[in-house]
Amino acid sequence: MGVEPKSGSSGVVTTSLDKMVNWARTGSLWPMTFGLACCAIEMMAMQASNYDMSRFGMELMRASPRQSDLMIVAGRVSQKMGPVLRNLYDQMPDPKWVIAMGDCASCGGVYNNYAVYQGVDEIVPVDVYVAGCPPRPEGLIHGILTLYEKIRTEKVSDWK
Repeated sequence: MGVEPKSGSSGVVTTSLDKMVNWARTGSLWPMTFGLACCAIEMMAMQASNYDMSRFGMELMRASPRQSDLMIVAGRVSQKMGPVLRNLYDQMPDPKWVIAMGDCASCGGVYNNYAVYQGVDEIVPVDVYVAGCPPRPEGLIHGILTLYEKIRTEKVSDWK
């Protein structure tokens, strides 16, 4: 018991700016909830202890678009909600990402009529689609991990 000398060298860690920034982004995504239908129940289950979104750095689901960089659209989007969705998306700071959760958000689902958008990609650009009606929380976890892989390949030089 006493002062022991350090074994080995402390070394130097080198990385690129892209990798460092993207690592920080994937560890601190702040999702904004946009739950419109039954898929929102599964999205809420992701915050529970069984699935725990905190392990992905998503401690809180934000209600404010100005504090969010990930929008999870869960459920069908009606014609009346389309402009609201676009307005919230425009208020989010760049860079921002969108996950379309469920068949209704992805392609309109069983609602093939004039009152429902046939996919949220008609309103905002979608980065990841999560299939299912409603998708299980494991499907949303897979969608988040797929988004992480997409974020990890982005380059700082491509920023606007």
